[in-house]
Amino acid sequence: MTSSNVTLKQLRYFVAAAETLRFSMAAAQVHVTQSAITTAVLTLERELGVKLFERHPHGVTLTADGHSFYQRAREILDSLDDALRQPRFQVHNLRGAVNIAASYTILGYFLPPLMARFRASYPEIAIDLHDMARAEIQAAIASDQLDLGIVILSNADQLEQLDHHVLVRSRRQLWTAANHPLLDKQPPALADIARYPYIQITVDEGEASTERYWAAQQQQRNVAFRTSSMEGLRGLIGHGFGVTILSDLVYRPWSLEGRKIEASVTLESIPHMEVGLIWKRGKKLDPCSEAFREFLIHACGS
Repeated sequence: MTSSNVTLKQLRYFVAAAETLRFSMAAAQVHVTQSAITTAVLTLERELGVKLFERHPHGVTLTADGHSFYQRAREILDSLDDALRQPRFQVHNLRGAVNIAASYTILGYFLPPLMARFRASYPEIAIDLHDMARAEIQAAIASDQLDLGIVILSNADQLEQLDHHVLVRSRRQLWTAANHPLLDKQPPALADIARYPYIQITVDEGEASTERYWAAQQQQRNVAFRTSSMEGLRGLIGHGFGVTILSDLVYRPWSLEGRKIEASVTLESIPHMEVGLIWKRGKKLDPCSEAFREFLIHACGS
């Protein structure tokens, strides 16, 4: 394969399909026909010599090769977007530091690549990063100990003293082992899911947020195991010890031992997980903090 055989348009169509896991939804997202998405994916699979997606009656899932290629394609498109924005971001050669905090999920699955992109645009700004729980971040910002926080906004309360901006809305889906009986019932309802052992993640207020939407549907999950380890959860799911519902932001199609994990939509509409910025209301941010805030907003297309 030569790189000239792959176009940016094909990469954009593939990334849209990988992020929605529905060719029809991907087509709507990038404003083309579904056949254009299908053609782009088939062309990439032919050029790469690998299968990128597993096809199912109600959507697709990424293969291991597909997931790896998605990561690289996403990096290419993000780098292009940054290059196009860079003249604007480097109008001022800023020097200094920005004092920020983020929680477990944000640090593990969202922030590091964005920080790397920010550093490329602002090499003279140091990032003073703190690992804190969401409530601690809110309190530290309110008391002027932090400039900015990146938190799961859908868990946040008492925002009266804070301004906020949603960066990402991440769909929540059902995770199961491959060949799980729930995959034969598409889309499954929470009542169907409740018949099987449920693996509950506990970090970042995971249990409280899960309880809210189950209670809203007047359903009760059958919690078999609670864990603060995302990799532990994936291993349990992959080996068939239970199921869970989590956001696409933290989804990976394989456990560490190579067990396949399927993601599928549920019958009920489950609230998205929202990740966003928070800062003190009425406070004028210093130039470095303002640059970081604006960069995240533009980088996330929000």
